[in-house]
Amino acid sequence: MNELMSFWAQWLRPSAGLPTVQWALLLAVATVAGYLVQRHSGLPKVVGYSLVGTIVGLAGFEGAVWPLQGIGLFLVELAVAVVLFEAGGRIPLRWFRHNPMVLVQSIAESVLTYFSVYWVMLWLDVPAHAAGPLAIVALAASPAVLTRVVSDTRAAGPVTERAIVLATLSSLYALALGSAQAGLIQRPATSLLGQVYPVLVVLGVSVAVGALLSLLMRLALRVMSPTSENTAILLLALIAASTVVAAHMGGSAPLAALLGGMLLKQLHPRPWAWPRQMGTASSLLTMLMFVLVSTVAAQGEWNAPVATSVVALILVRLLAKAVGVGVGNVGSGASWRQAFWVGCAMTPMSAIALLVASQFVVASSTTGELIARIALPAILVMEMLGAVIATYAIYRAGESAKPWPPQAERGGNTGESSRES
Repeated sequence: MNELMSFWAQWLRPSAGLPTVQWALLLAVATVAGYLVQRHSGLPKVVGYSLVGTIVGLAGFEGAVWPLQGIGLFLVELAVAVVLFEAGGRIPLRWFRHNPMVLVQSIAESVLTYFSVYWVMLWLDVPAHAAGPLAIVALAASPAVLTRVVSDTRAAGPVTERAIVLATLSSLYALALGSAQAGLIQRPATSLLGQVYPVLVVLGVSVAVGALLSLLMRLALRVMSPTSENTAILLLALIAASTVVAAHMGGSAPLAALLGGMLLKQLHPRPWAWPRQMGTASSLLTMLMFVLVSTVAAQGEWNAPVATSVVALILVRLLAKAVGVGVGNVGSGASWRQAFWVGCAMTPMSAIALLVASQFVVASSTTGELIARIALPAILVMEMLGAVIATYAIYRAGESAKPWPPQAERGGNTGESSRES
């Protein structure tokens, strides 16, 4: 593949650069693949996006650099920030006051996931300084994958809403702990205060940037229509600016966007329709994110010794999240059947886990190599397999507005079944 790209570059010299042409064509192929996967299998389009990224990544595509850096890192952070801002805007803090067991459920599944993965990695002779970061990577569910699954299946209901909330909260924990732990790798702490301080810095900066973002959007919504195209452009510009500022000041850009969305929900509690124009931009960013994540993750080491650790991490993570959601289900207002499907819907991993892993690689090349060797294959597998499991869980919970299998709706109006969400 590299020889083909080299031959192409000798006679094609676009003004924007050859990588721009490559990525444009790659996204075009991913769009078609995502559409065909959803149309003929009923699976979400993200599976098609990930398949395309995996193929070009395994073929040696050099357009995605690991660890994430430069424009690639910014685009992934921006896409995750947009998704988390929307997800944060769906979480009313009053809900936790009226039903605190949901928060208990979130903490239970996250704690159980962390320590289960940590202990299993140690049992498999993974060094402790790599097992901890791997547990943090495994902690993060993927609101990005889950929201795309919900959109493609047109799902709505208690299982869907709770899965999104729990996945968002697990992302909050992983981003805060991951950024702090990466800082500790560079500057090891000798006291408890030294270990807690990086977490407080990440949270403090992220809260400050998120609060500023929410206040600016609240002021804008006083004079602008929520459904206006200009409001969507303003929101995207503010999220992009906060992404750069938070990262520069030592915070977490996606975490700042998540907290900004949650704060805006409190300042502007009235129902706020996500602008349709913003939805289009968000779809493009998330598609680029999924292709980039799978392309990068496919560059990891694929061999038998690593496979044991990867499979163990995936299986333990699946079990821990299911058990954790079940343990915290008592008094949460959901049935045990719903709790089981919520646990299944939280299985995807994607860009947030990749961002956390990339931070560890940047902080320490030796430790980062140990982490990436296991984390990258696990992320790639669970981006696709997790999307399939989440889709099945939503269908089995009876919350999808689309029939399964997709052939059931081909006898009627095919225009509706093929319409892009």
